Formats: sequence, C-alpha cells, structure tokens
Amino acid sequence: MSLSLTDITLTYPDGDTRLTALDQVTLDVPNGSLTAVVGPSGSGKSSLLAVAATLITPDSGTVTIAGTDTTGMSRSELTDLRRHKIGIVFQQPNLLPSLSAAEQLQVMAQIDGRTPRAARTRAKELLDAVGLADQAGRRPHQLSGGQRQRVNIARALMNDPTVLLVDEPTSALDHERGAAVIDLITRLTHQQATATVLVTHDRTHLTAVDQIAEVHDGRLHLPASTR
Repeated sequence: MSLSLTDITLTYPDGDTRLTALDQVTLDVPNGSLTAVVGPSGSGKSSLLAVAATLITPDSGTVTIAGTDTTGMSRSELTDLRRHKIGIVFQQPNLLPSLSAAEQLQVMAQIDGRTPRAARTRAKELLDAVGLADQAGRRPHQLSGGQRQRVNIARALMNDPTVLLVDEPTSALDHERGAAVIDLITRLTHQQATATVLVTHDRTHLTAVDQIAEVHDGRLHLPASTR
C-alpha cells in the first residue's frame, strides 16, 4: 500500500469537551488506484484528507506513506516528505497570476532542486498529459475554469508523488467539465501509478473509481467497490 491510515482518531476542542472529527478510521489505497471519499458537509472528509497529507497530526493512529510511518516525524521531515511523496490538488487552483501554465509547474520542480531544463521537460510532459500542451504559454486569466483545474492537477504531479490527494476538484465546474476532470484524475492515477484519494460531495462522476469510502460522523465505511 502506498497510503495507509490505521485506526486514525482526530478530535478538536469544542468548549469544555472535544469534538471527534475522525473516529478510528482505517483506509488503504494501493498504487495506481483511486479511492473516492464521499459524505455530507461536516462528516470528516476534509479532516481525513488533511491527516493523509500530514498537515494535521491525529490524536492516535498511524499514517504510512510509501512504507514510511510518519509517526513522530519532525515538522521539517514532514515538509520534506510532502515535497517528494505527496501531491495535493486544492479545491481552488490558486495559480500565480503572473506565471504561464508551464511556469506554474516549472517553479515547483525548481524548488525541489531540478535543473531548469529538467523542469521544462517534465512540465511539457504533464501539460501534454492533461491536454494543455497548446496552452503552455497562457496565464490563468486566459484559461477557463476547467483548464485552470487541469493545470492544478499537473502541478501536483510535477515532482512524481507517490500519493495524490484531491479536494473537491469539481465544485466550481459545470457537469460536463466536472466529468472531464474526474476522468482525467482517473486516467492519470493509472498512468502515474499514484495512490489517489479524491474527496467529493458529488457522486455523479464516480463510476470509474476503484473504491468508494463513505464518511458519516467521523466514521469511515466502505460500502461499495466499483471494480
């Protein structure tokens, strides 16, 4: 398994008590597979994604990424792990307005220490993979919402992550563009062999995912597998 959450419990202060966001959650996501996490607002979906991304430390349980148990890792070690092993696709693309589509990707690789030539080559490959090779020189305001989300996905894959975490990628898109984005994530998961977790409130486009996990009141259920 490239991503394993084992007996994860996460609580938050709530007045004189604590609110349970995740209650003994266990989830395994193999390489090259896509797990969709669904559930109502406030059910714990975003908390699960944040724990998987090592952005929040749970009260108990273990997060294992590419065979590495993250328990007890320092802040700098977790930052390094995220840089090399985890790609995150946020709900809003948050692209830098002054950079072209290609430059959005290249800057990620250069932060990671790749040479400019290697960064350009990888950016070109990924923009081609997401169907934007002909848009490489355009800035965010020149791209549609669906195109910006495609750049966002390509950027998350720039450093060849083992784990890809995707937060509500279709929330700002219409039905047709939302379906295209989910299809793209599914295809790239298999091509790039990532362990992908997709958090979404929309079940419409989930026919091709490998596993559907439902979260209710912090508890995770695996009622269905589409394969």
